[in-house]
Amino acid sequence: MPFNQTLVDELNLMVRFNLNTAQEGIKVHSSADPRVIDAAIRLYQKKLITQNDGGYLTDLGREAAEHADALLSILCAN
Repeated sequence: MPFNQTLVDELNLMVRFNLNTAQEGIKVHSSADPRVIDAAIRLYQKKLITQNDGGYLTDLGREAAEHADALLSILCAN
């Protein structure tokens, strides 16, 4: 299954989390791009983040974000 825009939006939101600390979350404001807002809602429904407008990564979300970050690093390597 190839990446579609919905999955790309979710991955882009996941890699915005700071993986160096569990004490830092993100907030998706109501004025954000609708695709970002929708991605946050989907990640919350998938139990990857703690709030439907961001919050913190769940344990599963942290694992997913680590994988997304690793994939991004591999694909962006020179």
